[in-house]
Amino acid sequence: MFLRKQFETSPIAVRVAPFIIFILLTFCQNQFGEAGRYWFYFAKSLVGAWLIWEMRPFVSELRLNFSWEAVAVGVGVLVMWVGIDSFYPRLSELGVKLGLSKAPATPALPWNPNLQFGEGAPLAWFFIVARILGASLVVPVLEEVFFRSFLYRYIAKPDFQSVSLGLFAWTPFLLTALIFGMEHEEWLAGILCGFAYQGLVIWKKRLGDAIVAHGITNLLLGLWVVWKGDWKFW
Repeated sequence: MFLRKQFETSPIAVRVAPFIIFILLTFCQNQFGEAGRYWFYFAKSLVGAWLIWEMRPFVSELRLNFSWEAVAVGVGVLVMWVGIDSFYPRLSELGVKLGLSKAPATPALPWNPNLQFGEGAPLAWFFIVARILGASLVVPVLEEVFFRSFLYRYIAKPDFQSVSLGLFAWTPFLLTALIFGMEHEEWLAGILCGFAYQGLVIWKKRLGDAIVAHGITNLLLGLWVVWKGDWKFW
């Protein structure tokens, strides 16, 4: 009840708090052992779905819009994300090269349920499906509402609700994409992805197309990971 009350009374809280809660849970994900991180991801996705349910009545622009542009951007981002991966270092590798961080003594294991629960095991498939659904249905809503509905417009003007979703301005366009990119290990793809989704919001003057495009990208990436066994993307 307290959270819903905050969502109802604060346009900033309803767009920011769900994303921050989800990010904090993500940071905790690897603190419960190898098997625990899969269960934690599943629980985190359920919490994210609940947060979306609670915020939905108070974010008027939170509507899904299916359009050919959303499909095109969603597919195009997936092709770009996979296609440029071998041409630049990941964020953690970049930090080591720049002397900003040290290489871990023990590299993290990839997010691959088959390694933990057995190739093709029912529990492995459960967590694979949970990951795909979480990434396709939960993550796009939380991220797009935060980055495109709040952050872009807030950088443009603190009274962000007075800023049209269709406004283009260089400073928020570049900063929002940069911050979005730094959220991902694939930072360069993330920045380009941020440009694409933000451009779609500006073009269509609504948020829903970007949510759908983001969901399509994440769904196709999940299918790619499973099909090719390319677990590094997870």
